[in-house]
Amino acid sequence: MAGQRHIIIPVIAAAMLALVAPASFAASAVAPPPVAAAEQYLTIDGARVRVRIEGPAAAPPVLLIHGFTFSLDSWDGWAADLARDHRVIRYDLTGHGLSDPDREGRYGTAHRVAQLHALMDKLGVAKAVIAGNSFGGLIAWNFAAAHPDRVEKLVLVDSAAFSINGVTEKPVQVPPMMRSYLLAPSPAGVAYSAAQIYAHPERLAPARLDQMRAMIVRNGPALIAHLEQFTLPDPLPGLARVKAPTLILWGRADKVIPVAQADQIAAAIPAEKLIIYDDVGHAPQEEASAATVADVRAFLNNSNKK
Repeated sequence: MAGQRHIIIPVIAAAMLALVAPASFAASAVAPPPVAAAEQYLTIDGARVRVRIEGPAAAPPVLLIHGFTFSLDSWDGWAADLARDHRVIRYDLTGHGLSDPDREGRYGTAHRVAQLHALMDKLGVAKAVIAGNSFGGLIAWNFAAAHPDRVEKLVLVDSAAFSINGVTEKPVQVPPMMRSYLLAPSPAGVAYSAAQIYAHPERLAPARLDQMRAMIVRNGPALIAHLEQFTLPDPLPGLARVKAPTLILWGRADKVIPVAQADQIAAAIPAEKLIIYDDVGHAPQEEASAATVADVRAFLNNSNKK
């Protein structure tokens, strides 16, 4: 579609380079919850996976899935609020954050869905509210389509679904310059990428940009392998199988996935509400953590009354 063709290759790189916690956005910071976070490493399908669990053990579970090259830290703002009365579970995807790469180099969406299923089984979570940003949203709605009995409600934040950057049922070849960048990112390159992801990259602390760079260096080969397997086939058949009540959140200033795709997704699934945030980019859970988590709470409370 016309709105997709303007997203050029550097923006693909930008989408892969965000690993910034929302604490970097002072204007939208949320106070920490009065509970301790339990961070652990679990072996999922042979890989050591970083998992963080916060909130009362008996509370309703909420599972948060970060985007491509993000980490579980992307959800700090939401977790601080939701952990007051929910069991908040988040994890680093394999080949991201502090998790191991997949031992067999499997990074396609179907394998990510299987890993999520295995993680929920390992933690004894029969059913949960599942939220995902960007690539994490792609995992979330595909999981909801494949395992409707495991999803209480669904929250999609600037979620991947329809084709962008020429990616369809076939991956796009990773350009040599991008390969070089992912293996040896420069500070200037990371700053440029942040400017494509966030509407206000000037609010990022220098230390966070350094963290982004370090995490890319740590995971570069896995990120390249992920891109080599990344596909976006026609999503309509899968979206039509999603039965969970769904909230869609989107940043109007998203340069990675056009805001027009929010309407497309909302038309394809039983979305209860679509909320667009002005002056916010591709990661609203970070740039507008207070506003977005308030909308999530309203959605969960409303759904719980049904």
